[in-house]
Amino acid sequence: MKIKNILPLLLFLTSFSFFAQNGKIDEKREKIKAFKVSFLTTELELTSTEAEKFWPIYNAYDDKQFDLKHLKMKTYIRKLNDDNINNLSEKDAVTLLSQIESTDKELYVLREKYMASLKKILSAKKILKLKKSEDDFNRKLLQQYRDKAGKD
Repeated sequence: MKIKNILPLLLFLTSFSFFAQNGKIDEKREKIKAFKVSFLTTELELTSTEAEKFWPIYNAYDDKQFDLKHLKMKTYIRKLNDDNINNLSEKDAVTLLSQIESTDKELYVLREKYMASLKKILSAKKILKLKKSEDDFNRKLLQQYRDKAGKD
């Protein structure tokens, strides 16, 4: 996995564990999602026609990606803590590795379909701007989390 792929996963897992501690995961996720929509809307400067086509595609992709990471990766992460890794048989380790690779492939295929859909409605320049804006949003969210954690 490249570092670019690991950062969003770490951000997700970190923010997920933080929100789980508060017991309001869905509420927090919805707030983040609303903040992200606002942020991306401002950054992308979509026309009304682009926005009408973009948001359903983006939301479907975002939800599916969340489900894959949340439902599957969460299970893997629990198995990957130091105690569990040391107690895994080689056969179980091979199985777990295969499951992780399968989920990575699902995420990759999902991303390919998403990009193909975006290319039909947005210019290459706006797609690049979207990627940059998502990265900026993730950094901003991580910084807010760090700032809040530092105050506690």
